Amino acid sequence: MIAGHMETIDYTKHPCFNSEARHSTGRIHLPVAAKCNIQCNFCNRKYSCVNESRPGVTSAILSPFQALDYLRSVLKITDNISVIGIAGPGDPFANPEETLAAMELVQKNYPEKILCLATNGLGLPDYADRLARLNISHVTITVNAVDPAIGAKIYPWVRYGPHVYRGITASDLLLQRQTEAIKILKSLGIVVKINTVVIPGINDEHIAAVAAYTADLGADVQNCIPMMHVEETPFENLPVPTAESMAAIRLEAGKHLKQMSHCARCRADAAGFLGDGNSKEIEKLLDEAKRVRPTAERPYVAVGSMEGLFVNRHLGEATHLFIFALEDGKLVLKGQRPTPAPGGGDKRWEALAASLDDCVAILISDCGEKPMRILEKRGLAIISGEGLITDIAQPLLEGRSIPKIFTVSPGQCGAGVSCGGKGQGCGA
Repeated sequence: MIAGHMETIDYTKHPCFNSEARHSTGRIHLPVAAKCNIQCNFCNRKYSCVNESRPGVTSAILSPFQALDYLRSVLKITDNISVIGIAGPGDPFANPEETLAAMELVQKNYPEKILCLATNGLGLPDYADRLARLNISHVTITVNAVDPAIGAKIYPWVRYGPHVYRGITASDLLLQRQTEAIKILKSLGIVVKINTVVIPGINDEHIAAVAAYTADLGADVQNCIPMMHVEETPFENLPVPTAESMAAIRLEAGKHLKQMSHCARCRADAAGFLGDGNSKEIEKLLDEAKRVRPTAERPYVAVGSMEGLFVNRHLGEATHLFIFALEDGKLVLKGQRPTPAPGGGDKRWEALAASLDDCVAILISDCGEKPMRILEKRGLAIISGEGLITDIAQPLLEGRSIPKIFTVSPGQCGAGVSCGGKGQGCGA
């Protein structure tokens, strides 16, 4: 068993740490982290690609509550899932609210499951306090270079806060943050696995240095991964490392840090045994999960309406929202809820999200970009359109697609962006 703060966790049931377990114990990745804060020259993220099995791709992006609902569905058809992780398709800490909300929901509902994260480490130090409250078994940090000159060849840019960094400045910043992240995780007693992508002619003679550096920080194990040939990337014409070169690299790096060699380079939506592609049944569940539909935690829908018959109210001007549910196949009005008064800025929308924590979506005629962004981060889908409430809310609550004739893209009115709306305004 690997040492760490989770002494009760049985790593023999973790397929990433025990090669024997991969044939009897599965894992599932919840694809809630869409954005990334760095660009790697070997990576091309395609969200809707179902025929590639590699990191950075998924056939769906889920909200935290959709992810929990999807997890429930998967666990109903298989009893071999022991590990639940978040590994993209971007970076978990470029999407911190979605990532941490999903992990907190999983821990609350499935405390017996093993939780893990895979990240580049750039944003992790800013969320140490919340990580400490999660029962995480281990965190994987991808460290491809500990020499900024080599890192500059791998990363065209790094985004931290409002700034974008390039060249050696970018790779030096990334290394500093990764160093801090490893130290924080080890201070919390969390097992740290180092992923290192081996890139011929770039860092293949530098892997042992990565192992030595991270071992000195307390890292527990290293996973050296041969770079995959990915089209439409700056490294698409580089050769793929041979099995012989990988064996030699692992032997040398193993002098500094324990090695693992059975990584399956999983997709961001992988589910089941390592090395197996997602089954048709899993693909169907994932497709169903990405639709906006009610869940056990969020069975209602909120509607912006003037009279309770039509979706016809701009969110920024709604003084109240009608709350509907589906009961015995019929749309039922459950009541009305007041919206927070204008003038509170972002706090207005945070308060609205808190008051609608049992709703899966808000149906409105339109809204500004800022409230849409804040509300969606809190698990509320924003659906913009006009028409009879029954024509829009009923199919949504039944888990069906809303007819496109009734919907438009939200945030197109400019309220809160280029104007103040028609009266009270979204930006207030």
